Amino acid sequence: MGEQGKRVAVFGAGYVGLVTGACFAELGHRVTVRDVIPEKIAILERGEVPIYEPGLDELLERNRQRLTFTTDVGEAIDGAEFVYVAVGTPPTFSGDADLSAVWTVIDELPPVDHRIVVAMKSTVPVGTGAKVRHRLDARGLGHVGYVSNPEFTAEGTAVKDFMEPDRIVIGSFDQVDADAVAALHEGIDAPIVRADVASAEMIKLAANAALMTRISFINEIANVCEATGADVVKVAEGIGYDRRIGNSFLRAGVGFGGSCFPKDSLALKQLAANSGYHFQVLNAVIEVNELQKRRVIGKLSELLGSLRGKRIALLGLAFKPNTDDTREAPAFVLAGRLLAEGADVVAWDPIASSDGLHGVEQVTTVEEAARDADAVVLVTEWPQLRDVDWPAIVATMRRPVFVDGRNMLDPGAMRGAGFTYDAIGRAAPTG
Repeated sequence: MGEQGKRVAVFGAGYVGLVTGACFAELGHRVTVRDVIPEKIAILERGEVPIYEPGLDELLERNRQRLTFTTDVGEAIDGAEFVYVAVGTPPTFSGDADLSAVWTVIDELPPVDHRIVVAMKSTVPVGTGAKVRHRLDARGLGHVGYVSNPEFTAEGTAVKDFMEPDRIVIGSFDQVDADAVAALHEGIDAPIVRADVASAEMIKLAANAALMTRISFINEIANVCEATGADVVKVAEGIGYDRRIGNSFLRAGVGFGGSCFPKDSLALKQLAANSGYHFQVLNAVIEVNELQKRRVIGKLSELLGSLRGKRIALLGLAFKPNTDDTREAPAFVLAGRLLAEGADVVAWDPIASSDGLHGVEQVTTVEEAARDADAVVLVTEWPQLRDVDWPAIVATMRRPVFVDGRNMLDPGAMRGAGFTYDAIGRAAPTG
């Protein structure tokens, strides 16, 4: 696209904002990323990346000539043809999405005499776009366009997800604005789903709800497998070959976490409730996920008895591999519950930090985490855990109990190494 690239302002330098900005720069556009945290902008200006996302650092470095970073609204907007809103929308105490950062961006937009398009990349409740449109009109910014262009990127694969998406969703009030945003993605080979704004907003929430439902479904099947002697890994394999079902998101474990699924499930649940509808399936999905995280505690109690004074090693703090994000991470829930039971908790993760987990000792190697432990719990399926010398680990533990919260390792091999091995929805452990 070269010199014909557009000028894009991205508000928010988090996972979504940085990936959005870097990928648009890769497509040939000139991008300014604005954030309210000066320290974060300073880090980016030094050529460093404040988050861990595979491939993002190389993308930012390759496109430095087309990327600028600022805390100043005027500088970000100057000459911009598109303003992407990529700020956080965390849940409030009521479960509604907190849109305060979104409204700050909209209210800080200065009067402009040229046409720009505001594109909502943040996940927002259905109906937000109509409210934004009303506020822009009330400010005399009727010439400013608005589209909903939700993100479908997963942490750990966000760059690939942006550049090679399953689809690009564009919801608009004006077809001209939809055409402009579609053209902005030129160079990406993917179907474009055009919709009204409300439908585009719902597509994002519904997609995540469908994925969460699959996760909770297979976890429910896993729990029944444990009660009946079936193996959920084989069950998932068998149903995954059915073309009507497919095999994605059919891996039983300790439940989902992260910045999107828990937040979006609560937001959709609250949206339905505010509309007078009781979303029964989604309520069950959320309940199953919360209970699943705590089933590990039950397994440890069955294997060890009282957990008071027991040393438990948690392998993995991030909510999934290839990210340093610990928001709503199952490991944090497990650690909190174990501490409440009086256990001593030690944790390992190759990237993520235990900041915020008071009372948890974080170490730098798996071997150090397992030394003198009464049990090891695999919480995050980091690929390097496949290469650990597990027979050597057994010799260093007080009690060789292993709970595989992701069904990552081979039960026969782990029991052969000397572990009392338990997993999610698999055959009962043997000594």
